[in-house]
Amino acid sequence: MILIIDDDIAVRTSLLLLLRQEGLEASAAGTPEQAMEAISATRPALILLDLNFSNRTTGEEGMALLQRIKTYDHTIPVILITGWGSIELAVQGMKLGAADFITKPWSNEALLQSARTVMALQTKKPQRGVTRRQLDKDFDFRQIIGEDPAILQVLETIGRVAATDASVLITGESGTGKELIAEAIHQNSRRKMRPFVKVNLGGISASLFESEMFGHVRGAFTDARFDRTGRFELANKGTIFLDETGDLEPSSQVKLLRVLQDRTYEVLGSSRTKTVDVRVVCATNKNLHQMVADGTFREDLLYRINLITIHLPALRDRPGDIPLLVNHFVRNLRDIYNRPNLTVSKEALKWLQSLPLPGNIRQLKNLTERTMLVHNTDLLEIAHFRGQLELSPAAKGQLQLPGVGTITLEDLEVEMIRKALAFHQNKIARAAAALGLTRSALYRRLEKYNIPYDETSD
Repeated sequence: MILIIDDDIAVRTSLLLLLRQEGLEASAAGTPEQAMEAISATRPALILLDLNFSNRTTGEEGMALLQRIKTYDHTIPVILITGWGSIELAVQGMKLGAADFITKPWSNEALLQSARTVMALQTKKPQRGVTRRQLDKDFDFRQIIGEDPAILQVLETIGRVAATDASVLITGESGTGKELIAEAIHQNSRRKMRPFVKVNLGGISASLFESEMFGHVRGAFTDARFDRTGRFELANKGTIFLDETGDLEPSSQVKLLRVLQDRTYEVLGSSRTKTVDVRVVCATNKNLHQMVADGTFREDLLYRINLITIHLPALRDRPGDIPLLVNHFVRNLRDIYNRPNLTVSKEALKWLQSLPLPGNIRQLKNLTERTMLVHNTDLLEIAHFRGQLELSPAAKGQLQLPGVGTITLEDLEVEMIRKALAFHQNKIARAAAALGLTRSALYRRLEKYNIPYDETSD
């Protein structure tokens, strides 16, 4: 049952009629006291809560009631209903546990989609200990390689939320495979036969944003010689993947929020409003919460796009998947370059697992392909990869240091020594030179930090 809480009888009647026409059971309450009585009598599957009561516009009564509901039963999902001018208040409500917010005047389609999505997510509980075999049996994850527990958790989340229309925010370092995750969400959704439209927001300037995203009509501006279909219209009934969301300029953030809020937009040069039915998946390698704190990213937009957040681990945090990835790349390269006997030695696979690979999967793929192209041999060894790694742009000028406070200087030194030894196969002289130390200085540090080494390796 869906419980509507609003002091306006016209709003209650309108929402009751809308929900019941869609085959959804619904009831209504006009005051906080009536609402708590209804909740105590029957736990609702969802609550639609207006933020204002008694003709007041501060939202204080609605926020107080939200806190009472969450204190009584924090598992009951709540969607807030608010005017556009009080979205900041709705964001505060999201922080208190609300699942979503709808602005007045609402779009019936957007409200129903939000209600169904929130209720669907409530019925799909996380599974622990799921195996890759189980996941592959139930879902299409052919393009995602990995068996690390962190990746299995990502896949379990995709399988759980793909069938809903929940907005998804994918985070992670550059090269971790965010686009593949977005495609997997689409391929396992009810929209899989519809368009999957990719948009790199970092490559769209504020002046071109409306034309690119919403389209334009001929004559809308000087160079508009033809009508243009926008990305949202192209993605209608399907999924739109907004990559590099953290690079979106502030003026464009407002325009994006509008279309995500009520699923309507206007084509540039036209006054006619269009409606779009689209699943939104966003991705970024930036810390959007920090950007909100810095004032460079809208907090209301952040809450609009991250109903579900999926964080992709760096490749260095799942080294066990590196051999799987390399062998996957090699299988593809055999066909592409007609090298049927191409393979990688076990020693090379083990050595690759010791690399930091700041460029993640993208860097590993490029390194594998470049090594294969340069060396006309069927068996790729450590030396083949090492020579190409030293030429890699990711290995020069792009050193990624841990955040301040996450590691001590001593821990960092130990880690660098271990990586240098692994990279140079325990050759003390080479490792010392790479670290800018003399052999004796490196020996002293090995003893100081109790780092094991092979005394005969030099």
